[in-house]
Amino acid sequence: MKSTAVKKYSIVDLFAGAGGLSYGFLQTGRFDVKAAFENNLNAQKTYKLNHGEADVYDDVADALTESTKQKLGKVDIVVGGPPCQGFSNANRQKNHAVSQNNSLVKKFVQAVLHLNPTAFVMENVSMLKSNIHQFYVDESDGAVIAEFGIKTIASTIPILDEEHWFDGADVFVSDPQSIAKHLWAESDYLILNVVFKNRRNEKKLTARLRMHQQRLMEIARGLSANAGDDHISVQERHAGEAIQGYFNNDQTFATAEYLCSIIEPSIMIQRMLSKAKEIHDNRIAVSGYAIEHGLVAKVRSMAVIDYVEAILGGSGYALTDGILSAASFGAPQKRMRFVVIGVKREHAPSGVTLPIGQLTEETYNSVKDAIGDIEDIETTHEVTTGDAGFQLPDLPAQISDLGRALRDSPILYNHVSTTTTPEALERFKAIPQGSNFHSLDPAMKTSYSEPTRTQNTIYLRLRYDEPSGTVINVRKSMWIHPMKDRALSVREAARLQTFPDSFVFCGTKDSQYQQVGNAVPPILAKAIAEHICRYLDDEESNE
Repeated sequence: MKSTAVKKYSIVDLFAGAGGLSYGFLQTGRFDVKAAFENNLNAQKTYKLNHGEADVYDDVADALTESTKQKLGKVDIVVGGPPCQGFSNANRQKNHAVSQNNSLVKKFVQAVLHLNPTAFVMENVSMLKSNIHQFYVDESDGAVIAEFGIKTIASTIPILDEEHWFDGADVFVSDPQSIAKHLWAESDYLILNVVFKNRRNEKKLTARLRMHQQRLMEIARGLSANAGDDHISVQERHAGEAIQGYFNNDQTFATAEYLCSIIEPSIMIQRMLSKAKEIHDNRIAVSGYAIEHGLVAKVRSMAVIDYVEAILGGSGYALTDGILSAASFGAPQKRMRFVVIGVKREHAPSGVTLPIGQLTEETYNSVKDAIGDIEDIETTHEVTTGDAGFQLPDLPAQISDLGRALRDSPILYNHVSTTTTPEALERFKAIPQGSNFHSLDPAMKTSYSEPTRTQNTIYLRLRYDEPSGTVINVRKSMWIHPMKDRALSVREAARLQTFPDSFVFCGTKDSQYQQVGNAVPPILAKAIAEHICRYLDDEESNE
């Protein structure tokens, strides 16, 4: 006969952020948090404030120590969302070869093996299921690949575009000493790069040159003094002479646009050297360098999901994975998250399934359901005022079930929004619900270097009658309230993520926005937690 007592389980949260994932587990009443690992100080404060007595560690590496394992004792479930860009997204930035976040997925896997929980949950962006997300194989991966039979494929890391290729480039990048000799100080590169990246906007370019004139002249004198006769040294001298000529009104370098064309080879070479250094520093296993539409490093890679599932599936866990729509579980946003759930096979003899959301497109919660009841409450621009909070008026007669559930505090905290400049306000007024930056008249887009390449999430005015898109850092994206000509507040973004009003965010304004955007919606996490309980309670094996 089954016991009717409700058993509680322990969780450890890795890469916890503000704690949306573990908070959803707490909302079930079935879990206690033993420890969380998060290196952002503001997110730590938020986590500690909202998650009881859980210990919060700075570094996820602490989870891999024997002392921490002994202190934690038995852990029932490990949860976490390790950041992972995959190499294609790292390369998209052009000046990075390797995403440093990829190593964090490996630490998640190592922590699960070390702590040996009954179950684990790993969540990430929905694209993680795609083969786009790959690890470059490093020199330490060989044994793991062989033990678990992880598939690898031949890949290349682009290092230098064809138009900037020069004889001997492959020799430079293969030699760490040559890289160190020619690599600029990061501060010098950043100054020149901030000028170069504005080359297509004459107004901004001229302003940046004027702003950094003194520092640029110092850098230019150093570049001009390079007496080497190799290609890199020659290009540096050209760049240094061009910068000095421009500021000395030499008619040869009369335009800022021409100046940028002269410094471009040196900028591209520095990006090449920086990428090569990353490859060496991360001990990526390179079989050689080749000329394939430019200079590339020949390497091997493995899909992130193959790595995770091969190792953990080969270590006693029954696995399932898939993409969950937060809207299907009640969140008022179309947020898609990739989730891997693993349960020890003795607790899941028939395998593991994913939870199934009960809402459909016709019944999704809307933006208005989440924030309509606080529409007329003025925001503050001061974080300290937002942290102190506002007294909420009486519950309105018309409020959605979601709004009622989220309104669990008499005080409205974090109702702080970014200050609106006169230029931004004019844009806000011109954008209707559901539209964005691209709907503006061209005359209102002048502050952007390349307006046509601006993402559709920039200056997005939300629609009241449907879920929002994925909530990220809505301050950086400048999301607009559906009815008010102002930016969305931290609290409104938090409600779209289904954080109740009693959950208070700490830190600077931008940090609060970022913590909200990085989080897993607690309503989705709660559904995952309730689903996992049937395995932890041994319902499956008892059946």
